[in-house]
Amino acid sequence: MVSKSNSSLSSLSSTHADQSSIRDWIEALVFSLLCVFILRVFVAEPYHIPSASMEDTLLPGDFILVNKFVYGAQIPFSSWKLPPLRQIKVGDVLIFRYPRDPSINFVKRCVACPGDWVEIKEREVFVNNQFQAYPLGSKFIGEKLSVHMKEESIFPSNSGFNKDYFGPVYVPKSGEEISLHPETLSLYRFLLEYEGHQVSVMGNAVYLDGFPEPTYKVKNNYYFVMGDNRDNSRDSRYWGFVPEPYVKGAAIMVFWSWNPDLTFFNPIEKINSIRWDRVGLLIH
Repeated sequence: MVSKSNSSLSSLSSTHADQSSIRDWIEALVFSLLCVFILRVFVAEPYHIPSASMEDTLLPGDFILVNKFVYGAQIPFSSWKLPPLRQIKVGDVLIFRYPRDPSINFVKRCVACPGDWVEIKEREVFVNNQFQAYPLGSKFIGEKLSVHMKEESIFPSNSGFNKDYFGPVYVPKSGEEISLHPETLSLYRFLLEYEGHQVSVMGNAVYLDGFPEPTYKVKNNYYFVMGDNRDNSRDSRYWGFVPEPYVKGAAIMVFWSWNPDLTFFNPIEKINSIRWDRVGLLIH
């Protein structure tokens, strides 16, 4: 009888220990997943570079870490952001939601900030009439266009600009007033619609939500961005300004990289596809 009782107690103790071990494992897993979630939402998140628009700073096949904390991370399921550590500045490499399709993420370099005037002459960028040096990884791969050549897809429409001769264009700033008339509407239509207004034109007047408005006070800050591969980048020269709430963070480091042109079906090419010299590369 004593032997049976001891055996039962031992079995119960073992079962309890197993249950406790499973519970500890589940708690550790939940805690780990919560930490990963917090890090991805508020601190850093990985992104893959799919295109050549930022060559040679970033290459197709690069996997980068994005600092989401520096500009104030977005709080999930809301329009609120945490306070930023610093403001976006010229030269930052930004990850942002593409203004024409917010479900897509883009990566480009900030060229001009809110309140700046940006102009391109003979491929050279001027911000507030000051020449802006080319980024170290930038390049040109296409033909230089003349000042008289027009690009159909350039922003704003019917401006007569092209990728090498652009502007001057004012980058909208929060709290400042912009003039509204039919001639400037192609420059500001997206801004007005993004900020929640219905836009129309009647005669020589621009109507917002059914009322004629000669001016408008801008609610958000906006940015002008370009790819470092200047002849192979669809950027602000083609679709306009980036609203500040669409900016997700700053690209900080390449944590992994491989050549997507090499097949993974060949074991030797699979090994050779890894770009070891880019792993750990800081992004400037």
